[in-house]
Amino acid sequence: MANTGSHQTSEPAGADSGGHLAAGPSGALMVAGATSGAGKSTVAAALCRSFARKGLRVAPFKAQNMSNHSAVTPDGGEVGRSQAVQAHAARVELDRRMNPILLKPSRNASHVVVLGDDVATTNAADYGDVAKRLRSTVLKALDSLRGDYPIVIAEGAGGVAEINLLDRDLVNLPLAAAAGIPAILVVDIDRGGAFAAAHGTLDLLPDHLRKQVVGILFNSFRGDSSLLDDGIADLELRDGVPVLGVLPHLGDEPMLGVEDSLDMHAGRMPGAGSRTGKPVRVAAVRYPSLSNPSDLDPLLIEPDVELSWVERPDDLARADLIVLPGSRATVNDLAWLRTSGIADALNSTDAWIVGICGGYQMLGKRIDDDLESGEGTVDGLGLLPAHTVFTEPKTVRRSTGHTHDTGVGVSGYQIRWGRPQVSGGSWLQVDGEEEGAAVTRPTPTYGTSLHGLFDSDGFRQDFLTQVALDRKRDFTPSATTYAAALDGQADRLADWIEAEVDMGHLLNMATSATPAGDGPGWH
Repeated sequence: MANTGSHQTSEPAGADSGGHLAAGPSGALMVAGATSGAGKSTVAAALCRSFARKGLRVAPFKAQNMSNHSAVTPDGGEVGRSQAVQAHAARVELDRRMNPILLKPSRNASHVVVLGDDVATTNAADYGDVAKRLRSTVLKALDSLRGDYPIVIAEGAGGVAEINLLDRDLVNLPLAAAAGIPAILVVDIDRGGAFAAAHGTLDLLPDHLRKQVVGILFNSFRGDSSLLDDGIADLELRDGVPVLGVLPHLGDEPMLGVEDSLDMHAGRMPGAGSRTGKPVRVAAVRYPSLSNPSDLDPLLIEPDVELSWVERPDDLARADLIVLPGSRATVNDLAWLRTSGIADALNSTDAWIVGICGGYQMLGKRIDDDLESGEGTVDGLGLLPAHTVFTEPKTVRRSTGHTHDTGVGVSGYQIRWGRPQVSGGSWLQVDGEEEGAAVTRPTPTYGTSLHGLFDSDGFRQDFLTQVALDRKRDFTPSATTYAAALDGQADRLADWIEAEVDMGHLLNMATSATPAGDGPGWH
């Protein structure tokens, strides 16, 4: 085993006496997983920040992402949220090339976003042929990115030994082999069966893909890692692949920017007895096609806010603020609100309500949708004076503005087909235009198309202060900005991996990658 201690034993190639890299060698490393939820995104973010704070320019990359949790590049491209988190960790600007293929699932089909632009809709059966045609797009994006950054951290997707999908795999070991990139295999040890998962994954892989795996990382271990030594020695003997480290469990503190649906769970709103310490209660509705849940992440840094993801109408009764987040299937999720009983609960609540993007559209009087759902005209919840029409082209852009009543600044991004039309006063001015809708009676209800609204510290804290005053709750804003919280998380992840893994050895592995453009390519 290379290193599971708290020190690094190998000096990175090209490092100065302090172990820092001013320019750095060219290289790439893939972070693959034995399963979904193994911690690939977290490990990739940790590597990005670790290398970045050593002075190395590093970029994240994920060839193909399947997620309804996306982010917007400065030039209006749409990419997966995990690449935005990793780019932040790497201290670089988000770029379309970092996620050339994004699949946004909706019912029985997926929208296909290529290099930031929505270009097609496909189902699972037809996507195999589409994927093969996109191979050159993926390789060109990766080569271009590697031409601009000394090191690229390429995240895989799901499990690498899905042998039924290898012939259409754009993102895992077939890509690593085509581009000449070594891969490390991340294995979740918290759920049990980690040794079997590691060995079984390697055993199932064909030889030309198996040889791309140069090391194994066990992730999320609770306890004394020396208890694993005998098993690790046996695994290394069986498979000839070194275990590079055992990463401890990160604890139960929520992660900011989580993308994987496996990491999000609906729960119950806490009972009255748990009010001490977190007096302001926020219920975020987790409908089936929820998108962009990171809109609520800034509430996690507020010490007086209790955030719960809920699916039951009873849980709204104890909320001070109810949030309807974004949706990838607005009309379908609106129907779910009605069948679940949440729509009736919204009509009778005395809590404040905020709808974001799809949630805003649901709160309006009606939706005309011949584009996404094909359902035509559908009645909304009627809580806001807005009428939404779904139409092309898709709006994808970053935005800034301010509130009308207080002038507090807001910033965020928009990703939507829907065009809300408001009959009444707007709530915000965004990009120089009237945006959003609001009513103050009988319940304060607000809607906006702006994702990331609560990222703006001044707005978030002013809004929560108003909610707390109206609901007679105690609220003291966090002393930490959201940007500082994201930076702190990235640094903690870098500390986490540096304490257990020989980072110089990892960097040397990365620099063994075939130079950009010189890989064998796909056959």
